[in-house]
Amino acid sequence: MVMPDGTQIKTVVHLNRVIDHPRIEIGDFTYFGHLEALEDYAAYLAPYTFPLSPEKLVIGKFCQIAHGARIVTSSANHDMSGFSTFPFANFMMTPETGFDDIKAMFDVPGRKGDTVIGNDVWIGMEAVIMPGVTIGDGAIISARSVVTQDVPPYTIMGGNPATPLKQRFNDATVARLLALAWWNWPVDTIEANIDVIMKRDIDALERAAPQSS
Repeated sequence: MVMPDGTQIKTVVHLNRVIDHPRIEIGDFTYFGHLEALEDYAAYLAPYTFPLSPEKLVIGKFCQIAHGARIVTSSANHDMSGFSTFPFANFMMTPETGFDDIKAMFDVPGRKGDTVIGNDVWIGMEAVIMPGVTIGDGAIISARSVVTQDVPPYTIMGGNPATPLKQRFNDATVARLLALAWWNWPVDTIEANIDVIMKRDIDALERAAPQSS
């Protein structure tokens, strides 16, 4: 982020400019506002998403992720099917341990699959997103919440475990917003209609939509 006088706020970054990871996909304009600059944003934000992880982390466009938020993906899981959950194999690797052996370490019962965060999602300070969760477009995750279940679009979630606090708009408006998907409009159309996007007039937003939307 650059201030009017040219000062660079290096702690606010567009994530797809600072993360290049084979198992992480991030849409344009999604940013992370941490209180300190980081050397490895992927390792901080999603510390258990590895290049060999079976699952992916997918984050949409125009998301806003606050300081301290963490995303725990399925590769963090331990095998809970036996008496012990200790990952013995992780500490018994040798020069003979091969690619397939390492991939097998991730193959534990009860895997949750991909973690998917929609578009225009606001994730509050120090929130934790647990494995396999899908967060719908326009949702808000309250600060320090622990999200263990899917979040419907345009829903505010809070608590540990997080539960729905309220739906931001009525069902009809949510359906119209999802149909419009303004985050997929051409950038020049978005820039020309920021005032409409930031307000609460769904008719005006529909009038602003490009004909191909």
